[in-house]
Formats: sequence, structure tokens, C-alpha cells
Amino acid sequence: MRATRTKAGLLALLAVLTTGGCGESILDAYEETDATTLPSPSAPPTPEPTRTTEASESPEPRPSKPRRTPSAAPSIAVPDLQVPPSYDRPVTGGDISWPQCPKGMGIPEKPTLGMPMPLASAEFVILGLTNGPGFTPNPCLADQVRWVKQRHLMAAAYAVNSYPDDETLAAYGSKGPYDGTSRLGALRNVGYQQAMFNLGTMEQAGLLTPIIWLDVEPVPIFEWSADKVANAAVVEGAARGYTDAGYQIGAYSTPLLWDTVVGDFSLGGIPEWRAAGQTSREEALERCGPDWSFQGGPGVIGQWVEFSRDLNVTCPGASRQMFRWFAQY
Repeated sequence: MRATRTKAGLLALLAVLTTGGCGESILDAYEETDATTLPSPSAPPTPEPTRTTEASESPEPRPSKPRRTPSAAPSIAVPDLQVPPSYDRPVTGGDISWPQCPKGMGIPEKPTLGMPMPLASAEFVILGLTNGPGFTPNPCLADQVRWVKQRHLMAAAYAVNSYPDDETLAAYGSKGPYDGTSRLGALRNVGYQQAMFNLGTMEQAGLLTPIIWLDVEPVPIFEWSADKVANAAVVEGAARGYTDAGYQIGAYSTPLLWDTVVGDFSLGGIPEWRAAGQTSREEALERCGPDWSFQGGPGVIGQWVEFSRDLNVTCPGASRQMFRWFAQY
């Protein structure tokens, strides 16, 4: 974890020292290319604990305004970091996770799908750390990180949060910074341990990012409880896990999905990555507006589904501070 904190600290330092740069112009709009898939990967890491993004498939109605064990001492070699450029235009990219892994991998409930990788015009990629629910690693994350590095793209990370079953709650409810003798405290500890597990997955894959996006939405098969306060406790614990490790955090969701899972819970207005489902780039940019805020934070990225891919575009103003949202490979 020391190396993870070191890398996060370096990224944060770069953000403070950087006022933005200039990069060569790359295509603004996506052009469809032949499906690009990963080759058969090497054996994935399976850390022990201490989405395609499962996005909304159709646009929702417009809302009214209003047991990880200690690992060997990690390397503390300083990574070769570059600062992402600053742009005066929307920047386009994609997000990937276990669905883009070659078929034949993953947990039985979430087998990999071999879906296409981002379009050739993608300038950034947000990589998923889980195989659906918490405590399950993306089985080909290391290969996906290599794919991003080979193309010198910008990268970030997201992780799905999920509600624990009784066995998981018993295993991790007392392990963390919260009072595990209370139900909500135990649930917060589970969320915290989900974050620790995901950080281990990320470190083993060599993924660098200044921010981790918490994916809050229904998780098919691994359903949230009917108690939104209890659900929010898991999300709250995960958020603290990432910030304790030195990362910025953001939230991925929609107003409907967020309310379905955690109600009116807020993480203090952290940055938001907003899904628009199977719509368009124009609708994704529309979601950047304040009408679509789900926990009081600013819109940073809009997502839509097209060409069998999750596509993304930065919101107005966000592209001038790319160092806040991405690491540059």
C-alpha cells in the first residue's frame, strides 16, 4: 500500500505544480472502427481482501430541477509520470472492465464477454477494478493496463460497490476504522475493505490514477438491500478507504440509480460521472448540466452507449484540468 500512496501522492503533487499544457489535437468525434479485443491474457492477479460498466440501457426521465493479508514489501521505484495536457474542447474516451476481457474468464455469475475495446479515437480510458461485485477482481486488468500504456492514453479507475451477504459481513464487519459492533458501522467497514481490496487489485496491475470513481448503481444478481441507509453506509466506507489511501474520489451514477440505491445520501458534492444510457454524445454533454446532478457535485464526464461500447466525453471546463482526472501514459 506504501507504493500506492506514493504514486497517488506524486500525481497530486503534479496537479498542484501544473497549470496545464498543450497537446496535439486529436479527433473530437468518434469514428467506428473494427472491434478491437484483447489477446488471451496472462493469469490475472487475485488479491485477498484486508461494468462493460453496467450502465442504464435507456435514457431515464429528466429529473425535475430542484480478508486482504499483508503482502511483501512493495517496490518504491518512482514511476515515469507525465502530466496530461490541457484542452479547450471536449475530450472523448471510453471505459472498460470485465466485459471486455476475453471469453472464458471471470466469476460464474459474471463471465467475461469479449466485448470490443475503446475506439481508435479514444484519448482516455477509465478501467474497472472489479468483476461485478466487491471483492472480485477484474480478471484481465493487467492486460487492459498494458493496452492503455501501449497507446499512450490517459487513464483512471472506477470500482463497483455492492452490498455484502451475511458471510461477507461477518468476515469484514469488524475490520476497519468504524465501530463494528453496530450494524451501520459494520457495513461501513465492509465498504472500507472493498476499497482496500480494489487498491490491491489496482497496484498489482500497475494502474496509476489520481482519482477513483465509485460506481453506485444496482448490481444484477448481487442486489443491494431495501434499506437505503444501510446501502449508503457501504458506499461511505468505500469512499473513506480511497481517501485514506490518498486518492481523490468521484461518483458514477444517474439521479434515478443513485436514489434507488442510497436515496438522498451525499458524499459532500464530489465530482460526478453521469450516465446517459443508449443515447448520444449530445445527450451525454447535456447530462453535464446541473439538472442531472445526483449528489450535489459538478459534472466532469458524460457517458453514453454506442457501437457496443461505453463512450465518454468530458464536460465543459473539465478538459482544462485533465491532470485532476487522469494519469498520462
